[in-house]
Amino acid sequence: MCERPVVLLGPTASGKSACALEIARRVERVELLSADSMQVYRQMNIGTAKPSAQEQSEVRHHLIDLVEPDQPFSLVDYQTAYDAALLEIQERDAIPLLVGGTGLYLRAVIDRLTPPPRFNDIAAELEKNGDTESLHRRLRELDPTGAARMEATNRRRIIRALEVTLGTGKPFSSFGPGLDNYPEVPYRIIGIDISRQHLDQRISERYAQQMEAGFLDEVQALSEGDLSHTAAQALGYKELLCHVRGEISLDEALEVAVRRTKRFARRQQRWFRRDPRVEWVEHGEISTLINEISSQ
Repeated sequence: MCERPVVLLGPTASGKSACALEIARRVERVELLSADSMQVYRQMNIGTAKPSAQEQSEVRHHLIDLVEPDQPFSLVDYQTAYDAALLEIQERDAIPLLVGGTGLYLRAVIDRLTPPPRFNDIAAELEKNGDTESLHRRLRELDPTGAARMEATNRRRIIRALEVTLGTGKPFSSFGPGLDNYPEVPYRIIGIDISRQHLDQRISERYAQQMEAGFLDEVQALSEGDLSHTAAQALGYKELLCHVRGEISLDEALEVAVRRTKRFARRQQRWFRRDPRVEWVEHGEISTLINEISSQ
């Protein structure tokens, strides 16, 4: 294993989790830390491609199954949980390997970003506006720099930016060094590079596999309880919940889920591509990467 801790990132369905698991199987004392904003929720297993019970018995995993799906979970909560898990790993003299695709989670722990404060009442009021594009226009008026950094369809980020801007009276983009700053860090950051066509195919195939594994039953069970706003918006879950409520057919739900997931994967790729610290490895060279890291 290399001298610096390794971060393995990439878009959804790119194969990064399987790669990390194989490295951990080969290298003694490696423990995996998840950077996935949906794997923190218990009971959300199939749709988040969470490591199986068998895989978790083989390799110690951290930062999954942290809260119930009806509980909120913030970026600060993730930072706190990450720090505690990393301390445990270090006390065991084990080797941390951080793997995931949630960009903000990764930046929060790699670059030690300090998130702006929360204003829950303002956020709740903004959520009442179902027109995401109008919210983005409002953000563009209040914080042109911040608005330019996010897509007009990224509702979650837009509401968060407006929440901070309105709550503090300062532009969201003025907080911290900014996501465009990429300082040196004590990590080796490796990204899985995969063509859009190949990634699209893998996303479609994964949904088919998840449905065979009981994804719809998982969503049905979740629909019988309360879900936090974030959990209810998870890709795949959101669309299947619409089907369970009788709003759309199953075929339509899957079609929309696949389409939205492909768009999300594109955003992930663009996000990660901006970081000059990432060493890119072709998807077809994953086995070479595993051998290289395992032999160090």
